[in-house]
Amino acid sequence: MKKAVVLLSGGLDSATVVAIAKKDYELYAISFSYGQRHEIELNFAKKIASFAKVKEHKIIYIDLRVFGNSALTDNEIDVPKNRDDIEDSKEVPITYVPARNTIFLSYALAYAEVIDAHDIFLGVNVVDYSGYPDCRIEFINAFEKMSNLATATGNNYKIHAPLINMSKKEIIKVGLDLGVDYSIAHSCYDPIINNEKTYACGKCDSCFLRLKGFKENNLFDPYPYLN
Repeated sequence: MKKAVVLLSGGLDSATVVAIAKKDYELYAISFSYGQRHEIELNFAKKIASFAKVKEHKIIYIDLRVFGNSALTDNEIDVPKNRDDIEDSKEVPITYVPARNTIFLSYALAYAEVIDAHDIFLGVNVVDYSGYPDCRIEFINAFEKMSNLATATGNNYKIHAPLINMSKKEIIKVGLDLGVDYSIAHSCYDPIINNEKTYACGKCDSCFLRLKGFKENNLFDPYPYLN
């Protein structure tokens, strides 16, 4: 079976991508501790990797807090809550982490080159909403082209973004059909720890879109929410 590297954040989208890629590839997962306020997601990334029986799971430690300018890496910037204009907004949200996917994919490319894998999967998505410039298909295509120019084993690298044109409703449906356990997929940007248990806030943009996706499937989200 061919090898593939998959970016695994511990969230709903990456859990779904792992399930999709697992059908055809031996998986090597890579996650990042980058100074994110929701670093608890790494515990869930480990659970997903174990659940999916990936071949290897690496956690890379970098510190994007040195740059700041994102609510996810700067504790002085509040995570937006209770927004009702998420899907209509044209602005890049303050939860965007500058160049994050470029950095993550660069690490994944190095990993792929070392283990002789030529396929990289990630869970970027543009339909429901993100507003992130590094979630666009143009970015994915450009990085793929760069990958085949920048490596010693180039010319056949492929960056897979199977969720790119799916709604959250569709992503959840695909994941459930593939047996994904969404109770071990953490999505919240501003999680709450209460009595040593992790809860989603239920109010940030990520929680809003996740809950909306489950509701549109006439399902309850199995992840615990405090609100």
